[in-house]
Amino acid sequence: MGRYLLRRLLYTVPVLLATTFLIHTLVFVLPGDPIQGLAGDRPVPASVLAELRHRYHLDQPLFVQYAEYLRGLLHGDLGRTFTGEPVAEALAGRWQVTARLGLTAWVLEASLGTALGVWAGLRRGRWADRLVLGGTTLVIAVPVYILGYLAQLVFGVRLGWFPVSGTEAGWPTAYLLPGLVLASFGAGYVARLTRTSLLEHLRADYVRTASAKGLPRHRVVVRHALRNSLLPVVTFLGVELGSLLAGAVVTEYIFNLPGIGQQVFQSIQLREGPTVVGVTTVLVLVFCLTNLAVDVLYGLLDPRIRHD
Repeated sequence: MGRYLLRRLLYTVPVLLATTFLIHTLVFVLPGDPIQGLAGDRPVPASVLAELRHRYHLDQPLFVQYAEYLRGLLHGDLGRTFTGEPVAEALAGRWQVTARLGLTAWVLEASLGTALGVWAGLRRGRWADRLVLGGTTLVIAVPVYILGYLAQLVFGVRLGWFPVSGTEAGWPTAYLLPGLVLASFGAGYVARLTRTSLLEHLRADYVRTASAKGLPRHRVVVRHALRNSLLPVVTFLGVELGSLLAGAVVTEYIFNLPGIGQQVFQSIQLREGPTVVGVTTVLVLVFCLTNLAVDVLYGLLDPRIRHD
């Protein structure tokens, strides 16, 4: 197990390098001067602009800029924003909001998706099965920004069940509605994946053998069929945890949540390259570590799987 964990951690290095270089390149090729953009229409002496470009290595070729970023990253430095604030400090106060939103969405996605999938799988061909299949298709087809504004209008403004925006109401009240919007897309896939996997295992020989031995129905479903059916669901949910943290940009913007996603949105508008690349670096690490945790969890769900 130790060698497996070490090997997987080493695999993270090229992924991290490729991702950060790609983001760095995309920020580099964007048109316009980010330093001049900070000044707006105000006149700025050429010497000041040159000094700021030199300070942030913007007057250097792409590979030199990237090498400088990696040098700082090796020392635990994510760089500085164009206002001089360390990126790590700029993100420090926002991680709690994004983490609460991402974990709330992940719990809603896992619980609702699995419950709906089991409910539909045990009632194949009946109205409950058709309702879940139709409802999940509708949710998956609607873009998240439309679903977000619609939920905000209906449940926030008209019915008043949830806060319209902001985090003043605290957790979980302020995070339930944006978490449900963020989780809706993945919950549809989890429900369909659970239903399909459960139906496949309910037809397996070992399940029929367990039923023939006289085991109670709930024990056959929960202990035998459902446990094995959750393997692909766990894989999807592990990937989803990283995706939910990284994909909260639109949701945080709609519900005005001061998290990492909102920071990324503002940084892209201002061409704050150091902030965008810094956030990407941290998110890639979170994504790789959650996938590693999922692989380790495989061994607990299925004893046949061993990590050499």
